Amino acid sequence: MVTEIAKAKLNLALHVRARRPDGYHELETLFAFVEHGDLLQVEPAEADSFALTGPFAAVLSEEGDNLVTRAARAFREAFGGGAHAITLDKHLPVASGIGGGSADAAATLRALGRLHGVAVEDMFAIADGLGSDVPACLFGRTAIGKGRGEQLEAVAGLPGTPVLLVNPGVAVSTAEVFRRWDGIDRGPLPADPRQGRNDLEPPARAIAPVIDAVLALLTAQPGAGLTRMSGSGATCFALFDSEAKRDAAAEVLAAKDWWVLPSRLT
Repeated sequence: MVTEIAKAKLNLALHVRARRPDGYHELETLFAFVEHGDLLQVEPAEADSFALTGPFAAVLSEEGDNLVTRAARAFREAFGGGAHAITLDKHLPVASGIGGGSADAAATLRALGRLHGVAVEDMFAIADGLGSDVPACLFGRTAIGKGRGEQLEAVAGLPGTPVLLVNPGVAVSTAEVFRRWDGIDRGPLPADPRQGRNDLEPPARAIAPVIDAVLALLTAQPGAGLTRMSGSGATCFALFDSEAKRDAAAEVLAAKDWWVLPSRLT
């Protein structure tokens, strides 16, 4: 059996530059990852199976086909390897802007690659076909993403930085958020991408005004530095100058009955 952590993805900045003729959007983003996420286990089996556990399992139980099973099929079509039993222990909220499904798909590819001796760099074409964030999650390191997000350039990260993720329990449709983007190009990532912005925050906040309250409360916490919404929302995050201050903030935010995840950047 092989086990992989599907680490939560953060967009420390996300600039939407243009709508593309293919229906996607031209992006410039700074990807980062945290220590925690979903847990994926894969082992060879006589027949394919997929099982869900964890606090967010029920949300996916009705789906049937999903990014994990699609990733497994795509891997077998490209590299063989037979049938597998896959278990996903789902801890990240769904449709929350932290790459849960994309991270799960990437973890599936990494696990299958380990089982069958396929290098990560040989699976990026499969990842790209599964979704815009899957290549970044497969890469799994701090990186500038361009194009749809699949053109990746590794950059120095902030490993060990305390971070708090907060989701108010509202699922936000990525497609709807992008549909409501106002189409204005507000410029590229700055030299320090952390000084950028998230162009999807305004439309996401219009759809889910509770994001305003999350960001305001995070910003007000002692020790909070960079505070922003990730991806298309509704998960928000703050980087902290100490784990003690992060943990104190986690208690404050958890009192709202919101989902909170204290972690660290990798």
